[in-house]
Amino acid sequence: MLQVLACGAVVFPGLFLAFRRLLPCVFRHWSDADVVLVSERVVSSIHAIMATTAGVIIVASCRDNVIYDRHWLAPSFVIWYGVPYMAYDLFAMYLSHYHRFRVKGHEDYKQHSLKTVNSFVRREFLLVLHHIALLTILLPVTLFFRQDQGDFFIGCLFLTELSTPFVSLGKILIQLALQNCWLHKANGGMVLFTFFMCRIALFPYMYWMYGRHYGVPLYSVPFHLPLSTNVGNFCILAPQVYWFVLLCRKGYRLYKRSRCPEASPAVTVTDNSKDN
Repeated sequence: MLQVLACGAVVFPGLFLAFRRLLPCVFRHWSDADVVLVSERVVSSIHAIMATTAGVIIVASCRDNVIYDRHWLAPSFVIWYGVPYMAYDLFAMYLSHYHRFRVKGHEDYKQHSLKTVNSFVRREFLLVLHHIALLTILLPVTLFFRQDQGDFFIGCLFLTELSTPFVSLGKILIQLALQNCWLHKANGGMVLFTFFMCRIALFPYMYWMYGRHYGVPLYSVPFHLPLSTNVGNFCILAPQVYWFVLLCRKGYRLYKRSRCPEASPAVTVTDNSKDN
């Protein structure tokens, strides 16, 4: 019973609903879009901290033999928290999208419909595809096709979530109209650093660790791996590079805005781009 209650299918929606009830009591001037956005971001940060912690534990426990060392957290976290979170997050992202456009007065957003769902999928296509791919590809690979090998690399993939709390904090600071404070600027630097290290540089590191295990130089590792593995890694890495470029562009715009504050208006508090 306790295991069922602790499952992500209960924890994440429960936290989301709790924050949706709590935040309007504290920030009475916030719209539904503001409340849903911040609730989604806080829950995303909680999941990211859990995933990163699990990743650190797995990586530290499986460093001696990156192929055959096992840790129970690798499959268990995917089943109990990874899959439920991805399913929940798709729904939470849709709710955030719906309330944002409803607050703006769009006629099509007076109630939920196939049109609002279709609009969400079109506007957030890459993120939706990313979530669906994790559910339909990463889950079967993690649970059924690894032949009990590679827990170390599953732990490394958990570490990609390290940047999420910083991305979320940036959105929350904007929501609180604190985008010009030093904390927002410092947090922006942490977003770029953690995103690059844990979502881009992590992949060459995993290849290097694989090559070290088999005594293969880094440049030869892609030829030592099955084509499906290289294609899968590329499909995960490619959107991360795209999002990192977007983050760099946004950081550059904010830098120019801070240098010439009169040249452009302040960022709106309902900005809901999700750079993760």
